[in-house]
Amino acid sequence: MVTFDRECCVLYKKAMDELISPEASAIVMHTQGGKSDEYAEWKLDKDKEEKLLDRFRDGNDPLKFLIVTSKLLTGFDAPILQVMYLDKPMKDHNLLQAICRTNRVYPGKTHGLIVDYLGIFDDVATALDFDEKAVQKVITNLDELKRDLPGQMVKCVSFFPGVDRAVGGYEGLIAAQDCLPDNETRDKFAAEYSMLSRLWEALSPDPCLGPYEKGYKWLTQVYESVKPPSGNGKLLWHALGAKTIELVHENVHLETVRDDLDTLVMDAEVLEGLLDARDPDKKSREIEIKLIARLRKHKDNPKFVALGERLEKLKERHEQGLLHSLDFLKELLTLAREVVQAEKQVDPVDEQAKAKAALTELFAEVKNGKTPMVVERIVTDIDEIVRLVRFPGWQNTKAGEREVQKALRKVIYVKYQVKDQDMFDKAFGYIRQYY
Repeated sequence: MVTFDRECCVLYKKAMDELISPEASAIVMHTQGGKSDEYAEWKLDKDKEEKLLDRFRDGNDPLKFLIVTSKLLTGFDAPILQVMYLDKPMKDHNLLQAICRTNRVYPGKTHGLIVDYLGIFDDVATALDFDEKAVQKVITNLDELKRDLPGQMVKCVSFFPGVDRAVGGYEGLIAAQDCLPDNETRDKFAAEYSMLSRLWEALSPDPCLGPYEKGYKWLTQVYESVKPPSGNGKLLWHALGAKTIELVHENVHLETVRDDLDTLVMDAEVLEGLLDARDPDKKSREIEIKLIARLRKHKDNPKFVALGERLEKLKERHEQGLLHSLDFLKELLTLAREVVQAEKQVDPVDEQAKAKAALTELFAEVKNGKTPMVVERIVTDIDEIVRLVRFPGWQNTKAGEREVQKALRKVIYVKYQVKDQDMFDKAFGYIRQYY
């Protein structure tokens, strides 16, 4: 938070302490430290200041806001910094250097955001005293992103002419995938979707997104269904952003998309029926969608990455006409059997450790003076209660999600009295992934 002067730093700090935990913010400003200095209590020597800045760079530390006036606006390196609240007149190189503090690359960060309280950016080219086109390469106004959104939606949807987006389940996904017949087309779609996703993440939760939510969810679903399971592609296919994941988990339930891969590959009669199917291409597509979803659950396991690469090579051979439909189906079923068997060999202790580690990191991050929880105890309680109520495929049913959410609320809201919706949503996201 960039304020006008030292008095404003203190006023901001007092106001923020009333709104959020005092541990969440800190002042960094020049002080003399003598008896005559009314701001002496905020003096930090070089060592203390460096330790404070290291805490800010640590994503798990409760310190989230630095309140400054003439400090850290140049030379301060913190890739985690994403937002600058600008409440001080600035121009030329001072302004450019200050806003560039937000522009470092960091995992899960798609853009830097400047909240301009003074209207400095109303005439940004003048404020920076640079060529307007050069400025636009650095800065994009949110109003411009809003203007870009409809056109980017049209570009993405144009890949699917004649496809009825109201059709759900495998029928809908297969119809969409028919419009993306090869790697080149899929990568082109991925490039346009990635642009759209960046717009969405930058604008969310602006109400302007409302009319596009349904279409964006559908495009996200298609993107995930064709994304290479090994993570490879001509493009570096990106992971979904936090706002997109939140939107998808909010309302989308593909109840007609059942994950019955185990039955398909282990039941001889079912297997025989599949190989006698009139439309082997359709059956292949269904199994392919299920396989990709299964493989992505183990994206960090080298064995499953290798199986994903095999799937991609199979698809390429089929698309090139080197593998006929029935042979492709047989090969897919063989691969599916290997995936199911590999899953049985995954050490459940490892999976449990991943789940607990993710939850522990989350609760350690939000632990502060107002939530004096014992992190290990709350994670153990969540683990125990979720394992009691979950069942195979619970993530794909409304009833399953309701039961798990109810169990999670009992631990977080009732037992530990932590009323934090954002934390609840993140915890539920981890549980969806690992349980």
